[in-house]
Amino acid sequence: MAFPVDLRRCQVLGLAGAACLALGGETAGALPAADLLHPASARAALGLVGVYFGVVLLIAAWLLLGRLVRGPRPPAPRALLLVLAVWAAPLLIAPPLFSRDVYSYLAQGAMVEAHMDVYAHGPSRLGGPLADEVAPLWRHTGAPYGPVFLAVAAALSGLTGGELPAGLFGMRLVALAGVALMAAALPRLARHSGADPSAALWLGALNPLVLLHLVAGAHNDAVMLGLLGIGLVAALGRWPVLGAVLVTLAALVKAPAVLGLAAVVVLQVRAGRSPVRALVPTAVAAAATTVAATAVAGTGYGWVGALNTPASPQNWALTTLLGRATRALLEHLGSGLAPLAVPAWHALGILTAVTAIVLIWLRLRPRPVYALGLSLAAVAALGPAIRPWYALWGLFLIAAAAPSTSVRHRTAAVTGVLALCVLPSGGPADTGQLVLAVSGGALAVVVLWQAHQAELAPAPGSAA
Repeated sequence: MAFPVDLRRCQVLGLAGAACLALGGETAGALPAADLLHPASARAALGLVGVYFGVVLLIAAWLLLGRLVRGPRPPAPRALLLVLAVWAAPLLIAPPLFSRDVYSYLAQGAMVEAHMDVYAHGPSRLGGPLADEVAPLWRHTGAPYGPVFLAVAAALSGLTGGELPAGLFGMRLVALAGVALMAAALPRLARHSGADPSAALWLGALNPLVLLHLVAGAHNDAVMLGLLGIGLVAALGRWPVLGAVLVTLAALVKAPAVLGLAAVVVLQVRAGRSPVRALVPTAVAAAATTVAATAVAGTGYGWVGALNTPASPQNWALTTLLGRATRALLEHLGSGLAPLAVPAWHALGILTAVTAIVLIWLRLRPRPVYALGLSLAAVAALGPAIRPWYALWGLFLIAAAAPSTSVRHRTAAVTGVLALCVLPSGGPADTGQLVLAVSGGALAVVVLWQAHQAELAPAPGSAA
């Protein structure tokens, strides 16, 4: 007998998971320094168990919803948007989860507001309680973000007067606006690509990574992807120049979105324009937008050099892992080339990513949205740094344009794994924390299994 699935059941299960996440985060999240508990304390341990209990419930609700989307009577996009709102609601008032980057955003915004060079100096130059909230690793590092996001962060700093609770909530609202733009763009992009809009929303907007890292973590990737999505939608219609402007604004939040300009050009060529008539207005619009946005933000062009911001020592990108292994081997052999191992692997990764992007566009040029998704996935996978939310760069557009159900299944499997990879505090895990996290997830699996068995059990007095 199959486990019964309906939209309300999925909605309630996901809401329960999000509520457990929010409650657990009150003691185990990326809290302000004054509220941080020792990881070994009972409250922090219970919070960590609660967070992973909630994560597993949320993943289970999402997978069950996927069954419904693939069924004979899939929910309409509007119904799925309501589910997204219900699941996101508890996370809006939760403390930051899975990363302390939001504190860096607030400190960098305050620096811009104070007319400091945010690219030449780290938050330590700002000083004060806000800078103390930034992870020690990044206090002396310049901002790696473009002028559009820094202008938003500076405006938020001015509105909140540097007050931490208001700033955190404001930054989460900014991220939520980005998620809303993503959700608005996905159905239109899916229809253009010949995909199911409901399936695109399920994979691209209700994805646990979106809820955990873009909503709960308030990452600026949400703004980048939202602007990129609606920019592509504009380019699909009669406003290719507006599309180029919006995609450029996305790249001036985080640089990888600049690849979207290639999709804007290809979409115009497919609509009947000559390559020259497509390329020149796009390039002019991108250049003018860059100059105007940088002038308005007042940050200067230091963001160009900031593209080389170093990766953290704990980073687990493929090229970084290979570089460390090579360095250790060369050190064991007594070679003087050991210090060059990591930079060499990073350079090889970038070269490989560029090669992959060229091959992708040569093969998939008739499907620009899908080609762009795969290109952004290659940048994330082969770059010198990676975090679970970087997977959303490509996943967002792959969700809108995946050519087959098998591609969606593989992407969903990657999502499920990455959703479990980061502690709610945003810090590195020790053995005790790993045990607690696994215990919370296992407890959720047991509860779900018992609920499943109860649903399948015959009612009292029924025939055996």
